[in-house]
Amino acid sequence: MPTPHNEAKIGDIAKTVIMPGDPLRAKYIAENFLEHVKLVNQVRGMYAYTGTYHGKELTVMASGMGMPSMGIYSYELFKFYHVENIIRIGSCGGYKPELKLFDIILSEQVFSEGNFALTLNNDTCHIVKSSEKLNAKIIDTANETKIPFLSGNTVCADCFDVYMTDVNKFLSRIPKDFNPVSAEMEAFALFYVANMLQKNAACLMSVVDSKYIKNIATAKERQSGLNNMIRLALESAAKI
Repeated sequence: MPTPHNEAKIGDIAKTVIMPGDPLRAKYIAENFLEHVKLVNQVRGMYAYTGTYHGKELTVMASGMGMPSMGIYSYELFKFYHVENIIRIGSCGGYKPELKLFDIILSEQVFSEGNFALTLNNDTCHIVKSSEKLNAKIIDTANETKIPFLSGNTVCADCFDVYMTDVNKFLSRIPKDFNPVSAEMEAFALFYVANMLQKNAACLMSVVDSKYIKNIATAKERQSGLNNMIRLALESAAKI
C-alpha cells in the first residue's frame, strides 16, 4: 500500500532504484535514458519513474536534499516496496586539489557527525560502509565502459559546506585517518538505513564545487550535465 510520501503501488517500483536528489534530474533520466517509462509517484513533487534500461526494469526516484529526506524515502523503498538496491547519484564538493569539476567519485565509507543513527535506531554510529557488492559491480562497469572515477571515503554534512562559517573547523572534527575526498548531504542516511534493513546501497557523486576551484557548476549543469555518472549508474544497475 502507498505510504504518506509515496503513492506508488506495490509492484510499481523495481528492485533496483537509481536515486538522484533533484526531482528534475529524475525526470531528465527517465525521459532521456529509460524506455517504456511510467510516472509512479509525484507526491510532494518527488518524482519516481519506472521503465527499462537495456531490458532491465529500473526505477529512478528523487530523494530530496539532506539526510532526513533521504532517510524517509530510502527506508520506505527498502521496507515497504521491497527494493533491494539503491544507487544514489548526486553532486558533491571536492576535498582534494587534483579533483576537477564533474569528476566522478564512488563512496567507500561515509562519516557524519550528526545524530541520524542515534535518533533512528538508538545507535551512536558515525561511520558506515557502502555495499561491497554494489561497489564491485560499479567498479567493474566503470572499467568496461572506460568511465574514469575515484573511490574514497566521503563526509555527509548537515548543511551545505559552502555555507559553513569555517569549513576547516568542520574538517578538523573528522577522524584523522578518515581522509575524505569529498562532501555531500545524503549518503550516510542511505547507507545506514540499507545496513539496518540488510539491503544494498552505493553512492556515485560528481564534483560540482571545490575549495580548490573558483568555478561552481550551475543549476542547469547539476540537473542535466552529469551524463557520465548517470550512464555509469544505469549500466551498473542493468547488470545486477
